Amino acid sequence: MSPFFVIALLFGLTFSQTASLCAPSEYIIHVEKRECAYCLAINTTICAGFCMTRDSNGKKLLLKSALSQNVCTYKEMLYQTALIPGCPHHAIPYYSYPVAVSCKCGKCNTDYSDCVHEKVRTNYCTKPQKLCNM
Repeated sequence: MSPFFVIALLFGLTFSQTASLCAPSEYIIHVEKRECAYCLAINTTICAGFCMTRDSNGKKLLLKSALSQNVCTYKEMLYQTALIPGCPHHAIPYYSYPVAVSCKCGKCNTDYSDCVHEKVRTNYCTKPQKLCNM
């Protein structure tokens, strides 16, 4: 193994977190309930971006801890609640959603994150839309 490769590998393992581009990003959530007259477009922030991961092809040469597959996830978040307009009295008109305050590259926590990359689903309203700036 060449000395240049070893130095580059050590540098990459040491400073990979600084090369990550994981940060709060603006996002619009569209929320509607069957019994309510309107769809609510909520401006919020989510964690999004690039996190360095390590190629598992070198697993025989590296420690298990060096083979992490990190994702951009919440470091700090808070929940806000919005009122969906046009709901009848028997319907619960509230919707709570997370707001990313800060983000980090780390292991995906399934308690509050969707850790599976799915097909992109269209985020849209089927009812008249109201905008909610929180």
